[in-house]
Amino acid sequence: MSEEHDMELYDLRVTVDHIEGRSVCGMAVGDSFDLEQSAHLRLPDGKHFCVYALAAVLPFLAAKQRTLPAGDWLERDTLFCCPDPEERLVMRVERTRRRGMNSAELT
Repeated sequence: MSEEHDMELYDLRVTVDHIEGRSVCGMAVGDSFDLEQSAHLRLPDGKHFCVYALAAVLPFLAAKQRTLPAGDWLERDTLFCCPDPEERLVMRVERTRRRGMNSAELT
């Protein structure tokens, strides 16, 4: 970590890994969004991401942005499910980049 950065966080990509039911929300395998610089949500141009799928994975993203102990279940697990029983949409959360940040610049 450099002197101007007092913490490090991972950027994340959340991707639709598979859909076991029928896609009610119009998403398809491979649809994704990126979470960068702690709180910047980026969608590919012209794409959408279901707000209910987002709500299901959102509580885990802050933890996935941080380095966790090797034995922590969240360090190992990468798959998260949308709550819609008709869809059974499964998302994969991947770390894409480790970024130095200054905590004084964040809320």
